[in-house]
Amino acid sequence: MAEVFTPDRIVSTERVVEVDPALNITDLLEQQVTLDAHNVLFSRRDAADDWDDITAEAFRADVVALAKGLIASGVASGDRVAILSATRYEWTLLDFACFYAGAVPVPIYESSSASQIAWILQDSGAIAAFAENASYAKTIAQAVSEHSVESLRDVYTIDGPGLDDLRAAGEEITDAECEARRSEADLQSLATIIYTSGTTGRPKGCELTHGNFVDHSLQTLAAMDGVISRDSSTVLFLPLAHVFARFVSIIFIAAGGRVAHTADIKQLIDDLAAVRPTFLLGVPRVFEKIYNAAALKAEAEGKGKIFAKAVDVAVKYSRATTDSRPSLLLKAQHALFSKLVYSKLITRMGGNVTHAFSGGSPLGERTSHFFNGIGVQIIEGYGLTETSAPITGNIPSVYRIGTVGTPLPGNDIALAEDGEILGRGVCVFRGYRENPQAMEESFVSAHDGGQDWFRTGDLGELDEVGRLKITGRKKEILVTAGGKNVSPAQLEDVIRADVLVSQAVVVGEGRPFVGALITLDSETIVPWCRRQGIDPETPLIELTEHPRVLKHLQSVIDQANSTVSQAESIREFTVLGEDFTIESGHLTPSLKIKRPEVMRDFSGVVDALYSKASAARERAAAAGQAAGEALRRRTSHRSSRRKPD
Repeated sequence: MAEVFTPDRIVSTERVVEVDPALNITDLLEQQVTLDAHNVLFSRRDAADDWDDITAEAFRADVVALAKGLIASGVASGDRVAILSATRYEWTLLDFACFYAGAVPVPIYESSSASQIAWILQDSGAIAAFAENASYAKTIAQAVSEHSVESLRDVYTIDGPGLDDLRAAGEEITDAECEARRSEADLQSLATIIYTSGTTGRPKGCELTHGNFVDHSLQTLAAMDGVISRDSSTVLFLPLAHVFARFVSIIFIAAGGRVAHTADIKQLIDDLAAVRPTFLLGVPRVFEKIYNAAALKAEAEGKGKIFAKAVDVAVKYSRATTDSRPSLLLKAQHALFSKLVYSKLITRMGGNVTHAFSGGSPLGERTSHFFNGIGVQIIEGYGLTETSAPITGNIPSVYRIGTVGTPLPGNDIALAEDGEILGRGVCVFRGYRENPQAMEESFVSAHDGGQDWFRTGDLGELDEVGRLKITGRKKEILVTAGGKNVSPAQLEDVIRADVLVSQAVVVGEGRPFVGALITLDSETIVPWCRRQGIDPETPLIELTEHPRVLKHLQSVIDQANSTVSQAESIREFTVLGEDFTIESGHLTPSLKIKRPEVMRDFSGVVDALYSKASAARERAAAAGQAAGEALRRRTSHRSSRRKPD
């Protein structure tokens, strides 16, 4: 780590609360039990599809029972325990049971293959694992068998007798022994190892400490102006194996708020109506889908023009309240649409939502302004697994749409000469597990002798007050044949926000111009076709070449192109007959594009896009040349027929 980083400008936010260095994650729950043992921390779906409330006292009692079971089964302090499950109440229950037993939980995405599971088990040295069901347990067994995983001893099935067996086994462990385990860790102790979902390369094990969660959570809560409190509630549906959802899970316990879990995003609207949360957590695609669903519903009811006007007013109102003051006319229009449109959308989200967290990738400004205009302030943050989720946040005190805010308390950011974002502070992880090469590549020494700076790999800009704007990912910058640098994200975000689009991937590395691959949203294409007079039973593959679909998408491309220079604009696009999904290996579990995998699997499609465009240009050139020759012949013929003077 010989390189020393000397930034031109450091944006810092000081800590706002003092945190006892002896604390660990379990103390956040202990404090809630002491404060109010009957406070509801969770709502859990039961077998009858109703929601049962679980108090801080009841949650802690079950956590302790399972922690005792882990201790009885031979799990020692510092041992790694894997969790392979979709988002559900038991995920957080087991997470805290591991913490109370002094163990280190290791999340595994439920979409992981046997080889990926084997790598995580081997690299972490996990001695036990929790599998959501028999199918996942079978996948773990396959991973262990095929890849000779030697460390794993026990596998417990959540949807089976596994947890009850652990509770029974733990009855021999005393409260004093469990309390000793629980209180061993401090802020510097290893809390968890989270493996990067990875848009490139093999996942790296990020070692995060108790301080990364405890100190970071408490600092963030203090700076949030009461946005998350004991009166807050949310429906958590993102993968708990991802650091973003994990951070929110822990910060809600720190705040004493209520969390409900759901793994089925298709059931989200129904769950929101039942739970009536005050707070939403999502990635941009989730908010785009909420918006698109509302737009389609309005058009299906013959209210498309009213909805479009309401959207325009909401966006203008948001911009006006941010930059100046809304006019009396705009206030009146906003009040009218609040009754006619906005209130109904808020009701569809449960009726109580006032704020939301968005992360993972940039959220389009128009979408942000729309939600802000209807009364839901989306707090966009920026971070990575290595920064324990957000290192910056667009919190109320610095709120400006189009940015991801300033550093959260206890953290610093700076920009390298090429615009790369570097960060340090309470949220930055302690390092990659047994990977010195990755450490060498990812950290640089600080010129002031302080904490080393972490290279994020993302590019950004800072405004006059230190708010950060993400401009792209360093490894994803495309360089065209003409030498033009193009950041795909800016174009992709605009395209992806459209009602017809599921995903968009901008291409053009080493090519003569910029192109795009687009996939259609299977949930919105059918109602859109009905409104356009297209047979809704038309196969998706035929819709990829339908004139009306292509015309609509061209208008979307034109809109995206208006945000960049001509040299960066998309000249050609191809609509694919299949979507990019987590299962296909083209999306990470947090719904980010795995660009290398897309380029590998669709290289033929990309080649065809440019070949087709080249052939079209050649035909156009030939046609132009033929037209020119014809014009010259006609001109020559007319000249030869002229009478002499």
